[in-house]
Amino acid sequence: MQFFNLHSRRNSKIDSSSVKIGVFDSGVGGFTVVKELLSILPDVPIVYFGDTARTPYGPKSPEILRRYALEDAKFLIEKGANIIVIACHSAASCATQELRDKLSLPVFEVVTPSVEKACSLSKKGMIGIMGTRATVSSNIYPVLIPTKRPGAIVFQQPCPLLVPLVEEGWLKARETRMIVKKYLRPLKDKQIDTLVLGCTHYPLLKNVIQEKAGKRIKIVDPSREVAQKVASFLKESVITNNLNIEKTRTSCIREFFLSDLTPHTFEIVTRFLGRKVELKKA
Repeated sequence: MQFFNLHSRRNSKIDSSSVKIGVFDSGVGGFTVVKELLSILPDVPIVYFGDTARTPYGPKSPEILRRYALEDAKFLIEKGANIIVIACHSAASCATQELRDKLSLPVFEVVTPSVEKACSLSKKGMIGIMGTRATVSSNIYPVLIPTKRPGAIVFQQPCPLLVPLVEEGWLKARETRMIVKKYLRPLKDKQIDTLVLGCTHYPLLKNVIQEKAGKRIKIVDPSREVAQKVASFLKESVITNNLNIEKTRTSCIREFFLSDLTPHTFEIVTRFLGRKVELKKA
């Protein structure tokens, strides 16, 4: 398990003439991060890469994940990205530091912003994690949370059925609500007061999860947290590095690349973004 150097991105170089955010994920889940970035930074160009031909990343070894992550990041850099966002929990858990060491540009990821938010929100230090089996087995959250909140107790719940339910569009189905309730029961029994959605698919189920969790449990959405981190970094850089945001507005190009495309992929992406976009095969 690697501990991330949270401050290395501040010393990274960035092209002061323009900004272009590159986001990569093992598939389409990272589009929830893109949606948040579009909401917070509507005038900044974005390029996305989803490695749908090699998904899922979860079962892969750390060595393979580091190689894939570096390849994904380099693809985005070739497309003009000068900020990288790792929107994949599996890749973030083992490849973040390597990318920060090898790339001379800012690298953000979905895990540590969620850790920071959960630690600040939780009153009792009782924090729950809903995630894929890969994210849960990585133990990234139980390792990092106590470093930010000594004494905090982390309870994890693998939720393998939620990703296929989201991709099938069963967001409000009775079966989905029953499954969410079943997954939440062990966490509620532990009396958690804060819940991290440890997968970028889960924000599409946030309303159902909040309903079944109850009002007393606060929800942390990694997609929103990492987007806010990027926005804060850019605002700071506009002042300290004189980044030309006005120039980016005149050429606000958004490109979305996937390593494999099917008709169903278009439907899923439209569901994630709430709009139709052009998808390109990498």
